[in-house]
Amino acid sequence: MIAVNTEMLIDVWQRLLADPRKSWVLFEHGTCVVLTTPEGEPAEQAAALLEEFGPVHAGSLAGDFGVIDLKDAEGWIVTGHHNDVLTYVGPDEPQDQSEIAVGLFGRSKRHRDGTELHVVHVEDKRGSADSA
Repeated sequence: MIAVNTEMLIDVWQRLLADPRKSWVLFEHGTCVVLTTPEGEPAEQAAALLEEFGPVHAGSLAGDFGVIDLKDAEGWIVTGHHNDVLTYVGPDEPQDQSEIAVGLFGRSKRHRDGTELHVVHVEDKRGSADSA
């Protein structure tokens, strides 16, 4: 698996999640957990969600995925069985860029993030909507 550039991932997610009210947490391999109702420490809340909904279990909902071809950035978003857990796959990552290959690649990144749980960035937007 290709090493992930954290600054590039932060930039991509900031462009994709431009809503000033959306808090989110980025994990090492490109998985982003959007916190629609952030409570307490965002990194802890996101890690708990990802620990439950990140790991892949073949033959269950945890093995399912969808692929979104991005219009505002190069690459894809791979979805899973929780609407707020999304994984970015860059255009240079999978050799095969078919939808199934991209989906499987993104699912494997989500699995790594869901088992390793290494937070690399937090966007805590609580309170920013009040000033808008």
